[in-house]
Amino acid sequence: MKILSMGKIYTKDNMEKQLHRYGSAAVEFKKYFGVKPEFFFSAPGRTEVGGNHTDHNLGCVLAAGVSLDIIAAVIPADDGYITVKSEGFPTDVVDICDTEPRENEKNTSSALIRGVADGFKKNGHKLGGFKAYMTSEVLQGSGLSSSAAYEVIIGTILNGLYNDGEINDVEIAKIAQYAENVHFGKPSGLMDQMASSVGGLITIDFKDKDAPLVQCVNYDFSESGHKLCIIDTKGSHADLTPEYAAIPPEMKSIAEHFGKTVLREITKDDVMENIVTLREKCGDRAVLRALHFFDENERVAKQEAALERGRFSEFLKLVNESGDSSLAYLQNIFSAVNVREQGLTIALYLAKKILGSEGACRVHGGGFAGTIQAFVPNNKLEEFKAEMDRVFGDGACHILTIRDCGGTRVLFEV
Repeated sequence: MKILSMGKIYTKDNMEKQLHRYGSAAVEFKKYFGVKPEFFFSAPGRTEVGGNHTDHNLGCVLAAGVSLDIIAAVIPADDGYITVKSEGFPTDVVDICDTEPRENEKNTSSALIRGVADGFKKNGHKLGGFKAYMTSEVLQGSGLSSSAAYEVIIGTILNGLYNDGEINDVEIAKIAQYAENVHFGKPSGLMDQMASSVGGLITIDFKDKDAPLVQCVNYDFSESGHKLCIIDTKGSHADLTPEYAAIPPEMKSIAEHFGKTVLREITKDDVMENIVTLREKCGDRAVLRALHFFDENERVAKQEAALERGRFSEFLKLVNESGDSSLAYLQNIFSAVNVREQGLTIALYLAKKILGSEGACRVHGGGFAGTIQAFVPNNKLEEFKAEMDRVFGDGACHILTIRDCGGTRVLFEV
């Protein structure tokens, strides 16, 4: 596990804000728990750059940790409980002696805590209690994977306090995914947790689900002449879980026709050669979602190659292609049961109108509501942000940087 100074995590122009933020977390911790915190931890949100809805069918993704994070002020506790007070939310108290999934905890932060503890126990790692005060810049429902960052920071704390930091980032991510799938009740793939746990700009190939291949991509976005923007349309992911959850099984239904379990086990040619039968058996949407999967997998490899070779304009073209595929074939831009609310589609229209032939934009993350992603030329950034904030509210447009580190302990003196 990494133990880093703040200067290794945050940029110089953001340092004063972060010092104040950590100091405030320490003050709030003492107010709530009556003592000073002993340790600080951080886990970033993530941005998915390529590979929209491919991870759950063992595809490939291009993802990165971002500059918005969750931080935690922490002390160990010997009472057998994990107690977490998150800013703006009720306190969660979880008994680490009872880590079985609870039906009445589904979709709660307590489920994530219990799930991570359960994952540690099942994997034979040491468990212990702690008290934490957390504050987050990773907005819920923002498409930056607040739940993954939360799971990763819980795992990073347990790793640092009780396992000498010896559990690697990939295993922390797998435990985090287990917590989300089994305890929280959301069938996410592993991308969100992996990007938050590992950090940096990475490709992940999930073909071997037990040992995903993670590779760092050598590209400095600060040299591109563009800024990475995430636009929060303020649409909630609440009540959208059934639509989100329909995508993996629809894709898998195509694989099952060939006696396989996931799309990675078959080819695009298999689908095209049997498209008449598949349309009748599985439905057109399932076929289209499968075709999106194969095209998106190829795009991830092309995106990685373009960045490694410094061909940013080629990369932007691929980002736009990914967005077009999600809109037309994956069909995760708006809810089929609530067509009155189409914030993502509005945001994409506005982005394309401003960007013209420059930059790129696409849906970001799970889709249906939440956020879009845009790469905006520096000379259009002011206009772009102003228009997005006008339509979706002040602060809707987040200008982010790629964060090189994932979940980490942070050196901060109280």
